[in-house]
Amino acid sequence: MTLLPDNVHRMLASLRQQLAEHGFVGRMGPSDAPPPQRMPTRQSASDKSVEAIWQRLQGDTQVSDADKGELADSLSISRASEYAANIENYIGTTKLPLGVIGPLRVNGLHAAGDYFVPMATSEAALVASYARGAEICSRAGGVSAAVLREGVLRTPAFIFPDMLTAGHFINWIAENEDALQAAAQATTRHGKLIQIEPFMDVDLVFLMCRYTTGDAAGQNMVTVATQALCNYIAEHCPIKPLHWFVEANFSGDKKASYLGMHSGRGRKVTASVTLPDDMIRKYLRADPDAMMAYGRVAGLGSILSGQMGAQAHYANALAAIYIATGQDAACVAESSVGFTRMERRDGGIFFSVTLPNILVGTVGGGTGLPSQSAGLAIMGLKGAGHAPALAEVIASACMCGEISIVAAIAAGHFTHAHHKLARLR
Repeated sequence: MTLLPDNVHRMLASLRQQLAEHGFVGRMGPSDAPPPQRMPTRQSASDKSVEAIWQRLQGDTQVSDADKGELADSLSISRASEYAANIENYIGTTKLPLGVIGPLRVNGLHAAGDYFVPMATSEAALVASYARGAEICSRAGGVSAAVLREGVLRTPAFIFPDMLTAGHFINWIAENEDALQAAAQATTRHGKLIQIEPFMDVDLVFLMCRYTTGDAAGQNMVTVATQALCNYIAEHCPIKPLHWFVEANFSGDKKASYLGMHSGRGRKVTASVTLPDDMIRKYLRADPDAMMAYGRVAGLGSILSGQMGAQAHYANALAAIYIATGQDAACVAESSVGFTRMERRDGGIFFSVTLPNILVGTVGGGTGLPSQSAGLAIMGLKGAGHAPALAEVIASACMCGEISIVAAIAAGHFTHAHHKLARLR
């Protein structure tokens, strides 16, 4: 009799076979060989610095001249100084296919019009799917969208000897709100500290510092501002912590979290549209009742699998648009948390999406890079004054993808579409 499940026995048998065949045991321990020579970190770039790194790469790896030419093409080299502001050890650029969907009609608080939406992806069939979702939404009169709330979090933590001391610290914070706000906002022209909420766990205090960040995504902005706030506390607060940290992994930065799902960590956006049954049959080639049946199953699947939120694939749209417009692609982790709803309405289906963590900007970060600036220009949302509109367009695009994929799976077209547009290509 064995107490271990069959899958554990299969895993152990596979490991034993690999160890016997390849002799991994001897090479998996610490190596006595001299450590490799470190690649110096370069914060600026020129044609000479790029060539120096490539000489090292071609000396130590199997990279070919063709590989080098693909990444370090003449345009990428001529713009080395521009790109170096956003990266260290610059060696060139990665080319990713860029497609466009639309025009997508958005009737939002900030976004009002017909938008072409650029999407950078290597996944065939993705742009086609979002494009058909955009078509039917536009034919139905467009997507209603609104930014409901804004606030980027940074959460420093302070550790004290005991609970009572931590409580005295929170009392001092409450008595010095104005000074803390002034210290934080002295570091930025555009950021505003709008809330400090203490979260106490015995002898530990998190400060949930929420900021508006203008037209920037604001990740660096809120970090610098919170550092200034913490420095003020360290200098002026009579209750001295044992330790403090500018970010205590509580804000949900680049992570899916329940805090982010409920209170948001960027721009909370909602979008909706009602599609008539006849349009669903004509443009999606799907049966509305089958789509509703699938929606119920998918909702249950979300609950049973423990997903944060309930949605089909926000990450596909977010990653593609973030890359195309110069956003921090890692923020897809928190941005892709959200909820999709489908409800029967008179003669049609009501669709809505709510994304509490869309973390985007139209200035700063990667938005000024040549290709990404052009991507924002395609949307007509380049530069200051457009970040809320960008968030509404992105949420609307996410809903287009939800509608399209639900229709494809409900109608049995999902596999065929990927086989035709992806595998056979």
